Amino acid sequence: MTMQTQHFSIMINAPKEKVWRAMLDDKTYREWTSAFSEGSYFEGAWEEGSKMLFLGHDPETGATGGMVSRIAKCRPFEFVSIEHLGIMNDGVEDTTSDEARKWAPAYENYTFTEKDGMTELLVDSDTDEEQAAEFEKMWQVGLQRLKEIAERT
Repeated sequence: MTMQTQHFSIMINAPKEKVWRAMLDDKTYREWTSAFSEGSYFEGAWEEGSKMLFLGHDPETGATGGMVSRIAKCRPFEFVSIEHLGIMNDGVEDTTSDEARKWAPAYENYTFTEKDGMTELLVDSDTDEEQAAEFEKMWQVGLQRLKEIAERT
């Protein structure tokens, strides 16, 4: 599998602290990430070195699946880097199988920069080339939802 890094950027009319919270607080995280998978959620803490599970339920089987990750770097309100280490299949963590290792490690990096009272959010996300077009669409929808959440009063 060949990985590529996709780059996305969106300007949000809110301070970076508000954008950060909209992106990473449990309730609003579930809202914007539904663009990727309905019912997405995380378990863990957004702290450097912390283990994170990014989870959801298979709509057909109901099984829990997702990604086993860790927070590689975290500078609150400025930058967070997620290192994906493996996959979760039906509640079982897998970081050693060929399936898990063919895309791990992969990174998702978020950079928050204030410019003229607005926040520019930069996303750099490692993606399997075969799924790049699909993820491109999902990121566009997800970031637009995040913008709407962060700009709500």
